[in-house]
Amino acid sequence: MSSGFVGTGALVRLGLRRDRIMLPAWIAGVVVLAVGSAAAAADLYPTVESRVSAATAANNTTALLALYGRVYDPTSLGGISMVKTGGIGAVLIALLSIIVVVRHTRAEEESGRLELVGATVVGRYAALTAALIIAVATNVVLALLTAVSIAGAGLPTAGSYAFGAAWGGVGIAFAAIAAVTAQLSSTARGATSLGSIVLGVVYVLRAVGDTAGPDGPSWMSWLSPIGWGQQFRPYAGDRWWVLLITFAFAVVVIGGAYALVERRDVGAGLIADRLGPATAPAGLRSPFALAWRLQRGSLFGWLAAFAGLGLVLGNIAGNVGGFVDSPSAREMVAKLGGQQGLTDAFISAEMGIMGFVAAIYGIQAALRLRGEEAGQRAEPLLVASVSRTRWVMSHLVVALGGSALLLVAAGLTAGLSHGAQSGDMGRFGPVFVTAVLQLPAVWVLTGIVVLAFGAAPRLVVAGWVALVVFLMLGQLGPLLELDQWAMDLSPFTHIPRFPVGDVDPVPLVWLVLIAVALVAAGLVAFRRRDITT
Repeated sequence: MSSGFVGTGALVRLGLRRDRIMLPAWIAGVVVLAVGSAAAAADLYPTVESRVSAATAANNTTALLALYGRVYDPTSLGGISMVKTGGIGAVLIALLSIIVVVRHTRAEEESGRLELVGATVVGRYAALTAALIIAVATNVVLALLTAVSIAGAGLPTAGSYAFGAAWGGVGIAFAAIAAVTAQLSSTARGATSLGSIVLGVVYVLRAVGDTAGPDGPSWMSWLSPIGWGQQFRPYAGDRWWVLLITFAFAVVVIGGAYALVERRDVGAGLIADRLGPATAPAGLRSPFALAWRLQRGSLFGWLAAFAGLGLVLGNIAGNVGGFVDSPSAREMVAKLGGQQGLTDAFISAEMGIMGFVAAIYGIQAALRLRGEEAGQRAEPLLVASVSRTRWVMSHLVVALGGSALLLVAAGLTAGLSHGAQSGDMGRFGPVFVTAVLQLPAVWVLTGIVVLAFGAAPRLVVAGWVALVVFLMLGQLGPLLELDQWAMDLSPFTHIPRFPVGDVDPVPLVWLVLIAVALVAAGLVAFRRRDITT
């Protein structure tokens, strides 16, 4: 049995080298989100009364409970300030764990690299063990950095460490889940999709449990690793014993993953692949049709998520006034979006976040170009009648058009739900426009990926790095009072703060032109370089 782990250390070092940009960038982005929330908390909720008022409003709003979870101690500064970040951050950390484990297990098998490595002195369990070590270490580092950072921002130390442990526990639980999905599916995309489906299911279980009344199924929160993270109750008792549940779950599930490794062949998944038709349908006779076929499942999933988030945010917008009770807090929230109402400021801020999330989809969809090239699936197309430009543009249309669809869906559902909730359907237009205005900045990030793919394909992670940098500038720039030129490096800085202010089309036009220039430069560079693996 011990021989099955031979070579684990070498694979860990290789994996860390491959992830030397992605992991620090992702960790930095999540920690910055936490620090931004913690740093703003004291000004938003300076008194116990303001905290109780905000917590009561949050706990009495079903949509907020479903989206973020419950505030367990209304008097706690940390509890009210981190409730939103805690819910969103847990999802981001779960996704990171899924990506890391699948990247170093199933993706390596799918590409054929793991079979070559396995033919040397590398044990059967080495790849899975190395992936889990990297994922667990990443979550431990993230938990510690988060705890130290938010404690330094002024939140109670004990609660901050409990908060970091809660996030780390969620990440470790989903690393275990990804270890199983990597054995079930024969493709990295399938394994990631299965892990994401589990994430969606457990998030819904947590939401149902948190929104259940005294006689409802509140126990459902305990069926979810996301729920376990919130049941740590940081800043409201710091229940460290919940960590034992997370560790027990991870040990059992990881043990199951190792058992599944024994029951399948290298390169195969336990879920049998479906045989495709002998001949391709007429609809697959173009590069765009193939790109659409490859990416439509992911787009539909993102579309459903954006439509659902839009409904929730539109409903919350009408109640935002109840979350801040003190004059200073109202003044600060208003300044986030301009000098007008809190509702408009909230809509502007939340749609800005939706823009960042849409950029994640655009980056992911554009990165499919590199995946197809590295998997040696692009070359058979390019040696035929398909030009390089047509092939790149086929995936680029999905990335750019898909990003637009996501923001349109969010704008439609948010506008309709906000109009219905407020009784004023005239609010639909401003909400919808605010969502669509984020699109030029999203396209700039997609253009960065295309440029990196064309000029230096091994550096396509530049898209993720740029996203994290722009996120840090947006979240910490005002708090750190950075110079305006530094904040102007982010394309999201130039998005009009509508509906609290007027729309200046000039910055939007410039952003579109920059995106076009980045894409054009990437296409030119790709036409001049060799195909690589």
